[in-house]
Parts: sequence; C-alpha cells; structure tokens
Amino acid sequence: MIRLKLTNSDDKDFIELVESLDRELAVRDGDDHAFYHQFNAIDMINNAIVAYEDKVSVGCGAIKEFDGLSMEVKRMYTLPDYRGKGIASKIVLRLELWAKELGYPFCVLETGKQQPEAMALYKKQGYEIIPNYGQYAGVTNSICFKKKLI
Repeated sequence: MIRLKLTNSDDKDFIELVESLDRELAVRDGDDHAFYHQFNAIDMINNAIVAYEDKVSVGCGAIKEFDGLSMEVKRMYTLPDYRGKGIASKIVLRLELWAKELGYPFCVLETGKQQPEAMALYKKQGYEIIPNYGQYAGVTNSICFKKKLI
C-alpha cells in the first residue's frame, strides 16, 4: 500500500529521491542538464511529498509558488522499480489538493521532451500544453503545462 507523507525540502528521504532524479536527468538531458539544473534547487521548498511502499521511499514531488495564482509542480520522481503502479498519479493529485488548500486555482509545470512518461502522466491528469513560461520561453526542449484546479 502506498502512503504519502507531506513534508518539506529538509526531509532526508525527499533529498535522496531528488538526488536519484538528478542523476537520471543528467543522462536524459545530456548537454542541457546544467541549464535545467539551475532551476531545480530544493532548499526553499515548503511543500513536498514523499511516497512510501511499506517503509521504502519510492517517489516524490513538490510544489512552490510560481505567481499569485499558480503553484509550480517540481521534482516529480518515482524509482524505476516502482514505476507503472500509479504512484506518480497519487503524488500529483495530492500536490494539486495541497495547492487548492493553499488557495491557488492553477498548477503549472515544465518537463522535457526526453521525458515522454512525464508528458503522458500530465496529459492523463488533465494538464494542457501552454506556451513555455519564464526561463523556459524559447527553449525548444521544454514543454510547459497548466491545469485549472478550482
């Protein structure tokens, strides 16, 4: 059974999962990794989730304020051996609920074209592709999404 723990970026299990995510993204992103990595610091994330199967931390995700109306979904990751079990969907849905509880009507996010699994997840959860925002504007390898929560 999957259990979700609401936490923050100081959580040891969250930090370890993000380190695994960064190692995987370094391979997927190749030469573009340094560009993306600069936008993925976790030291100021107040809203993070760690998913556990039994007592093993198997996935994570976070939200942080993007603007006065939107929370940005960040640092989504599931360990390879636990993929395909709906863990990421549970994390995203709980992050969206948390964003709504905090009064935000939208979630936005960015993912890379080398992450087809992530794109499929977000489309399945009702996210729609939008023009690339902020630091991702004009970046051809990025795809940005938005979802209305309320």
